[in-house]
Amino acid sequence: MSGDDLERRYRRLLAVYPWEHRRVYEDEMLAVLLAGARPGQRRPAAADVRNLVGAGLRARLRVGARGFTEPSWADAATVTGLLAGVVLLALAGKALLDQVIHPSLPPGYEPGGPDLVDWLRVAGWAGVCAAVLVGWRWAAAGLAWAGVLGWGALVAPQAGDNPTYVVDTLPQFALAVVAAAALTVPAPRRRAIALLGVRRLLALVLGPAAMVALLVTNRVTSPTFDFGGGVSYQFFYGLEASSELVLWLYVAGLAVAALAMVIAVATLTPGVRRRIVVMLLPVAALALVIDSALAGWVTSTMHMGHVVPLVPAQWAMLVLVAPVTFLAGALLVRRREETLRMVALGRDADREQPMGQ
Repeated sequence: MSGDDLERRYRRLLAVYPWEHRRVYEDEMLAVLLAGARPGQRRPAAADVRNLVGAGLRARLRVGARGFTEPSWADAATVTGLLAGVVLLALAGKALLDQVIHPSLPPGYEPGGPDLVDWLRVAGWAGVCAAVLVGWRWAAAGLAWAGVLGWGALVAPQAGDNPTYVVDTLPQFALAVVAAAALTVPAPRRRAIALLGVRRLLALVLGPAAMVALLVTNRVTSPTFDFGGGVSYQFFYGLEASSELVLWLYVAGLAVAALAMVIAVATLTPGVRRRIVVMLLPVAALALVIDSALAGWVTSTMHMGHVVPLVPAQWAMLVLVAPVTFLAGALLVRRREETLRMVALGRDADREQPMGQ
């Protein structure tokens, strides 16, 4: 009975190894472990536990790293790098235009105007997008990493004095990291254009530009506030218009631009499409955590009149949510594709088997 208990516990430890490794070597390894056990031993020795767990995790890391070398990951990284760069360029352009073009405001309420950093952000992400399109992938990656380092140099030191500003910019920072990491993955020259084609490329490039144009136009043409009450206001998530029809026209324009981008990604091959979602999901998860888990902290900071510092657990959550989300997404994609592969193999075997056998 003790031998059965020991064998069962050793099998549980061997589950640390990847399935491919266990399929070939599990019985052999189990025989060696049981042969080396002491008479009456019921539990694995501490040294065996350490060795098996350590070797199993290393084997899983090797298999996982090998999985990221698949062509589908390189193709997804190519599209993701371009998409993230275009979105960051649109965000930087929107921030700059908000300071350059603005409606008439009372004295003292006008924006201060863009500074050198605002122009550098626009120029940098424009350079990233242009470098991707012409095939200068390493130049694009270098510019993207320069943007990441620039954020760290300018924004991170404010974590103590102005944590709300740092937290607000974290999703954009995460998107910049995604763009830089994706563009660092080796890929054939001008692979993005070959994958996307003209129509998808135009949708991904012009979609964000159209959204920025609509938002800036809405800001410039928003009705002037009138203390006499003669102006009608309609509001919807930051959009302003004097009539409900005009407001919904803006909403429809933004929705069409966003839908065109979604369709451009959705019509790619399933393997590439899934991996693009996995690469972008950490940014969405981080934004969701900030809007939900930290909503109370933001409100308290605004109404307390002084800085409310984040506790270490909150900082750890902000740091870990993106990588954990990515790894979980990559694991789910791999398991789904492995399941689909096994199902396809079973169907092929059924087709090859003669009827009645």
